[in-house]
Amino acid sequence: MDQQPLDTASFEFALERDLTIRGEVRATGEEGRRPVVLLVHGFKGFKDWGFFPYAAERLAQSGFAVVTFNFSCNGVGQSDFDELHKFGRNTYSREQADLSALLERLQAGDLPLSDRMDASRIALVGHSRGGGNSLIAAASHPDACQAVVSWNGIADANLFGDEFREQVLRDGIGYVENARTKQQMPITAGFFEDLAQNRERFDILKAIASLTVPVLTIQGDQDAPRLVLGHERLRQAAPDQRHLRIEGANHTFGAVHPFAGPTPHLERALELTVDFLQEHR
Repeated sequence: MDQQPLDTASFEFALERDLTIRGEVRATGEEGRRPVVLLVHGFKGFKDWGFFPYAAERLAQSGFAVVTFNFSCNGVGQSDFDELHKFGRNTYSREQADLSALLERLQAGDLPLSDRMDASRIALVGHSRGGGNSLIAAASHPDACQAVVSWNGIADANLFGDEFREQVLRDGIGYVENARTKQQMPITAGFFEDLAQNRERFDILKAIASLTVPVLTIQGDQDAPRLVLGHERLRQAAPDQRHLRIEGANHTFGAVHPFAGPTPHLERALELTVDFLQEHR
């Protein structure tokens, strides 16, 4: 594929309670509106993590306007996890509100390069927890999203074991280590309370089963057993959708942060994604 010059434009907008969404839009310079891909990062992820900028460029080169962003409570302000107090406030309700705000601005033409976006053709592409969030958001906004792709996506919104949940509910807070930065990242009781209060809404299997728009799930078979099993549960919940495995691929398709370049597994995931989105564009 011939590489074309890409335009990249940053955006930032405020939400309630000192929260901010920051992101970028990437698109080639040709005139005309193209389908939009909203890339959704996962737990302990952010828009500039590892393969995300590369994936955004590849998708933009393939004829899409691509939006990357940080969830407002992902813990990243100006640098990696410099807002851990916000990370501790994060919930699925917060992330879904962020996605709703982004979709609303996208449809209103309030993001940069909006003259190159066809807001009637929006696909959500999410990694890990972002895959689950994408399925929930598509089920909640059936008229806004025309396709969903989940990369090594979760099938269960609760990422933690019962012992950790009970400790957090008892003490009000618990911590998970970031293996890369060695930071202790807070999880507060509000996370589990939000899950309990919205059990039906955040049922990812129910969400994918309800979707009439096309869905592609891609799963590395060397990912964590919980996610490999979850992928089978997603397939059983929505057997008429497309579910593919990549042999030998791990949770990040072999990519690392800082990004050290693409891997064959990452390229395969992107190839499958582009083919699917172009088929349903």
